[in-house]
Amino acid sequence: MEVRKHAILSASSSYRWLNCPPSVSLSEGVSDEVSEFALEGTDAHTLCEYKLKCALDLIDGDHHLPKLEWYSEEMEECANGYVAFVLEKIEDVKKDGKDPIVLIEQRLDYSNFVESGFGTGDCLIIADGTLHIIDYKHGRGIQVDANENSQMMLYALGALELFGFLYDINEVTMTIYQPRRSNISTFKMSSSDLYQWANNVLKPIAKLAHIGEGEFKAGDWCQFCKVKTTCRERANENMRLARLEFLDPPLLEDSEIEEILQKVDEVVEWVNDVKDFALRQAIKGKKWKGFKLVEGRSNRKYSDEEKVAKQVEQAGFNPYEMKLLGITEMQKLLGKTKFTELLDGLIVKPPGKPTLVLESDKRPEYNPAKADFMTNEEEN
Repeated sequence: MEVRKHAILSASSSYRWLNCPPSVSLSEGVSDEVSEFALEGTDAHTLCEYKLKCALDLIDGDHHLPKLEWYSEEMEECANGYVAFVLEKIEDVKKDGKDPIVLIEQRLDYSNFVESGFGTGDCLIIADGTLHIIDYKHGRGIQVDANENSQMMLYALGALELFGFLYDINEVTMTIYQPRRSNISTFKMSSSDLYQWANNVLKPIAKLAHIGEGEFKAGDWCQFCKVKTTCRERANENMRLARLEFLDPPLLEDSEIEEILQKVDEVVEWVNDVKDFALRQAIKGKKWKGFKLVEGRSNRKYSDEEKVAKQVEQAGFNPYEMKLLGITEMQKLLGKTKFTELLDGLIVKPPGKPTLVLESDKRPEYNPAKADFMTNEEEN
């Protein structure tokens, strides 16, 4: 299976360059730092592609699966769930009397709107009048919403450009499948509205981004920017908020506190990014004025656990402690079926601690009375 290639104005980074067009040119020449999470995600996509192609008889079941360095049982379950979801969608289309075309890892060209723009769609289901785009997300950190998701909309544009002449597609359905967050998010859009967005919003901004113009703007889209640590616009925005944050709260107006609450996580993330960057540079030999690189604290550990246990046992002591397995480990030990059979009714989920989030968060509003009731029930 081929390694994915990415356009300069890629669909996956579109949320950033649509909000901050000049970030593209600012990032030119800066090497990518590939994280373990990204490598794990690549392996997960490879496994999903392989399993889906096998399920659709596009390759033989004995076809050699590329080596997956980050393979796990959880990844296997996620891939199986993804395949089951796609097959279910295909059957739904067939129920309407349509014989769909299913494309996997399809290159999608949207260069009519974004110069040299292209991306790769995980799964496309195409039938007369309908287009379904399904994108697999393996990450557990950030829940991805399909609603007006620019990455998905660019994929949809590429698919319409490729198949619009063959099929009379009136509506596009875009779905994010994110199993580790138990998140299946779907957004529907008419093809006419999509082209209106492409011509009136996408095309003008993409033109600015391609030539390195437009206004710098900081926001949550900075997270995956290659120059997020040293970007002056991001620093200015976060320093402005930090000045408010460090004032005595009684001196602030409600509106100021609300502004801080909306941005405080970004401020903390920015500060941590700067600290990590400075540390990495110091390890490489960079000298920061007023700072020095030292050895951090460490905890004692056994050099050889087997020898330690043997020595303690010979002295007449028990070196081990008895501890009940955690729920995840217990489920792995017993298997899902046996786990449910043996422990049904013995697993509870206590209410979590209250936390302040944006109103757009999908979780229901905290109910103190309900939380107290749940706690009392557990105690009784």
